Amino acid sequence: MNENKPIKFIDIFAGIGGFRLGFEPVGYHCVYSCENNPHCQAVYTQNFAETPAGDITQIDIKKIPDFSILIAGFPCQPFSICGKRAGFNDTRGTLFFHICQIIQLHQPTVVILENVKHLLHHDQGRTFDVILYALEDLGYQVNYKLLNAKDFGVPQNRERVFIVASLSQKFDFTKLEPNAVTPKLKEYLVETGDFEYLNPEEYTLIENPKKQDSGLIFVGYRNKGIWRKGIRPNTKHLSRVHRQPNRIYSIEGVHPTLPSQETSGRFFIYLPDENRVRKLTLQECYKIMGFPDDFYIHPNSSEAYKQVGNSVCIPLVKELAHQIKQQFFSPVETPAKKEHRQPILVPIQQLL
Repeated sequence: MNENKPIKFIDIFAGIGGFRLGFEPVGYHCVYSCENNPHCQAVYTQNFAETPAGDITQIDIKKIPDFSILIAGFPCQPFSICGKRAGFNDTRGTLFFHICQIIQLHQPTVVILENVKHLLHHDQGRTFDVILYALEDLGYQVNYKLLNAKDFGVPQNRERVFIVASLSQKFDFTKLEPNAVTPKLKEYLVETGDFEYLNPEEYTLIENPKKQDSGLIFVGYRNKGIWRKGIRPNTKHLSRVHRQPNRIYSIEGVHPTLPSQETSGRFFIYLPDENRVRKLTLQECYKIMGFPDDFYIHPNSSEAYKQVGNSVCIPLVKELAHQIKQQFFSPVETPAKKEHRQPILVPIQQLL
């Protein structure tokens, strides 16, 4: 394969283009994108000068250009499997089924899927099993691993499961090269901006905060009087449903996962040099995901917070893209194709 020739990929459930930002600088070319959310479509269009196709259930998959890699940060849905290992057939009626249709018709060399950590345990693990079985039924060798953004150059404790499937061999996750040192949150803060500080009476700092194994340093909480009975010390102000919005973290550690459900940006940090607490800015949220400074974000802050929480860590994706290229598209390192079991295919005319 000509190493100077870009490797073609398609960006399914593309969001605001996080995967594209990670793959294109490494020598890949996006030939097709699909994203149903109009707010994400608008941001994608502004940044990449193309508007993704909409509803995946309505697209004509025969018209998708030739490509070598399918990338999808797909929604997690339950499957009705009744204890059976039916693979591809078990995905019918779900959005993942439409990914399988594309894979079956186009037979890309590599498939890359990403989802939240909970996918591993969703529906008592049955959902994840169906996904793996479906890819195997389509003729792929599959491997997966839980990866953390903080290991790849950003100060955010963010675990996501990545699935890599290939027609030739299993992807070797051990060859990924994490950063030797995790950066501190303070290295990613902006110097100027419309900062929102809390008044001293609005929060409480705890004594002797300790750095957790995750790199988080919980130093205090906002004074929200909720659920006062039957709780541990220093947690009376933390929501039982979603604790993070009331927590305050040290900039000497990392930040917790930016969630897609948090649309108000209630992420608070303690600045020891100022002895003050302020909200993490929207710009800083995008920086700790690895987005470039010139990335266009949605003008509505609620949408912008939701979109960054739904996206991927760019430096992590770049390292993944590099290893995908090395293991599957390098003439030196890619071994000859191994035989794999005959895929169990459904006639494509029945799927269209």
